[in-house]
Amino acid sequence: MDKLRNIPFSPPDITDEEINEVINAMKSGWITTGPRTKEFERKIAEYVGVNRAVCLNSATAAMELTLRILGIGPGDEVITSAYTYTASASVIDHVGAKIVLVDTAPNSFEMDYEKLANSITENTKAIIPVDIAGKMCDYDKIYEVVEGKKELFKANNELQELFNRVIIMADAAHAFGAERKGLKCGQVADFTTFSFHAVKNLTTAEGGAVVWRNDLGLEDEDLYKQFMLYSLHGQSKDALAKTKKGSWEYDIIYPAYKCNMTDILASFGLIQIRRYEGLLERRKEIIEMYDSMLQPLGVQSLRHFGEDFNSTGHLYLARIPDINEEERNEIIIKMAEDEIATNVHYKPLPMFTAYKNLGFDIKDYPNAYRQYANEITLPLHTLLSDEDVEYICESLKRAMDEVLQKSEAAIAQ
Repeated sequence: MDKLRNIPFSPPDITDEEINEVINAMKSGWITTGPRTKEFERKIAEYVGVNRAVCLNSATAAMELTLRILGIGPGDEVITSAYTYTASASVIDHVGAKIVLVDTAPNSFEMDYEKLANSITENTKAIIPVDIAGKMCDYDKIYEVVEGKKELFKANNELQELFNRVIIMADAAHAFGAERKGLKCGQVADFTTFSFHAVKNLTTAEGGAVVWRNDLGLEDEDLYKQFMLYSLHGQSKDALAKTKKGSWEYDIIYPAYKCNMTDILASFGLIQIRRYEGLLERRKEIIEMYDSMLQPLGVQSLRHFGEDFNSTGHLYLARIPDINEEERNEIIIKMAEDEIATNVHYKPLPMFTAYKNLGFDIKDYPNAYRQYANEITLPLHTLLSDEDVEYICESLKRAMDEVLQKSEAAIAQ
């Protein structure tokens, strides 16, 4: 094996272009929400193929504001996956609704769609599918489930009546740019939320966005204004509108929230989105290298590309057959000794204190636990060289061999 290399898990890919554009934003005098944020929204909508996009300070804010605008709250239920990051579920709690978690299907990172169907009640208002690792869920099945339970749905307001069924809001934090059956992520779910956090494929350091389908009969401008109001204290004019000469007057329509994106962050994003196709292509090359080197070792990984789907390649989720949680952790430590930062995606929500306190028990989610127990997420980012990928695979192989030999020796005793 080569001498030690220092391989971080997911550093941002930043060039002088991003740095210079951020400097330009700061020199312009517009450092909060202004013209660059509006331009970034236009670029996102154009890239996704929808009429409007709303930029906010996180995907979490995008999910929460969408639930609030839909009028979802106390007495309602919202379903999401047990195998996800806490943000997918915490926003349900934030609005006062009941969190309903669904186990994954066997040997899958996606929800079990049969269990999803059984989880829908007359109180269910929305489902939050998770496009984990950048691969879109099977939305055909999700819509089929929703349509099959349509008679249970009870609308609380005019917006919900427009849907007249359970609403699908994708947690696509990993999936900006993914495709399925000829449609881009953002064109399939009713609402789709994206993350531009520091570790994401396209980053603005912190940030997120929400888009919605063009064919739902929604009034785009009215909905956009709702998001603007909710994200800026319910104030009837943003700072940009108030710059018009003599135009200081504004109203507070309702006591809302503060989660807007700034022009500094949007300027970063404007360069990232220009570079994005090249970044996705490099991720695909790295995934193909991993697959070719690791599949002969028996390592199982999420399939990112197929005839009718393309992932964004956000995470390389590797599962090591025939090992347990403790052995998986040993492999992570051994790879860390080789200066390779790995991760685990995800520890199922019922294993955390917050969700135990809400009454969830991991014993009720056996498939999610099995997915987690032998999963290791390998570094996958555009600053990796081909030699780095080879080094990672060599380290993983050696760590696996050592752990499995130790296990066999223990059994022999």
